[in-house]
Amino acid sequence: MASKRDYYEVLGVARDASPSDIKSAYRKLAVKFHPDRNQGNPEAEEKFKESAEAYAVLSDAEKRARYDRFGHQAEQPGFSGFDPSIFGDFSDVLGDLFGLGGGRRRSSRGTPGADLRYDLSLTFEEAAFGREVEIRVPRLETCETCSGSGSKTGQLVPCRTCGGQGRVRYTQGFFSVARPCPDCAGDGKIVSDPCSDCRGDGRTEHERDLKVTIPAGVDTGIRLRLRGEGEHGRRGGPPGDLDVLIQVEPHERFERQGSDVHEQIELSYSQLVLGTSAKVESLHDEETIKVPPGTSPGHEFRLRGKGIKDLNSHHRGDHIVHVALRVPRPKDLEEEHLELLRKLASFEGDNVEGASVLSKVKNLFG
Repeated sequence: MASKRDYYEVLGVARDASPSDIKSAYRKLAVKFHPDRNQGNPEAEEKFKESAEAYAVLSDAEKRARYDRFGHQAEQPGFSGFDPSIFGDFSDVLGDLFGLGGGRRRSSRGTPGADLRYDLSLTFEEAAFGREVEIRVPRLETCETCSGSGSKTGQLVPCRTCGGQGRVRYTQGFFSVARPCPDCAGDGKIVSDPCSDCRGDGRTEHERDLKVTIPAGVDTGIRLRLRGEGEHGRRGGPPGDLDVLIQVEPHERFERQGSDVHEQIELSYSQLVLGTSAKVESLHDEETIKVPPGTSPGHEFRLRGKGIKDLNSHHRGDHIVHVALRVPRPKDLEEEHLELLRKLASFEGDNVEGASVLSKVKNLFG
């Protein structure tokens, strides 16, 4: 019979490896050589058994100490070859990898309630300044008639499938694992006389009015989580959470970029050439900006601190005004105005001769 390989060599770790290093090494080998992923490959199955045996020893402090001292000694207890029962000692590793029901034990408090989502639409101003809103949320709540037991009398009987343990053991290949009982959902008890209101579930549908404080500066896509405001759990399980998803409606004049607010104003050709003053209304107040002579279309004026508060700090953005050229429609112009435009075009050397009045104005304004 071939001699056993050194357990540290099997897992590919040093002799002073930490427990977390040993567990990590075993996880990688378990994934690589698991029989479900290597069907019909006896060599992979043997390596899986070998790595499992090595982990069973090196993950146990007492067994590891004996192994470090004596090595593969037949007279030492625990070194008699591969034993399928070792999987009961570290099913959390396999459960995490393959979903076999090991690892975390089900809470004896019952089944947790589901998380809920509520889509909330806000105006531009509401998102900028924040507010308190009241929403109505439909959810499952603990039945008042049976106090959540699901039973008319409040008495539950042990589940016959799992014997009241809440878990049943399955055998897969050469190892066995435990899973939540499918009949009692891991509770260990079942309802023999269902409540007439909740029909044995322990919960009934209700609509609950909740007040939600919206902080200043929220934007589309922001998710506000309200702990414990989701559906109630079954059999005393903890409630879920409520996620309020924000959707901000567009504004007729403003556009948001981060914490800055952008706005476009139109000025005439003469205003841009000669200069002017323009009143601008931000989210906070009205201000007058001075437009110097010779200002070009596309120029920006920045009003410091007139934007939106940053959600994660005390900083407030700016209000940025973009200047655009207002081009009149030829049909809205009087003949005197058109004549002045023709004179201006002639004075500036623009060639508009031979064109109709409409074409001249179109040419003048691009």
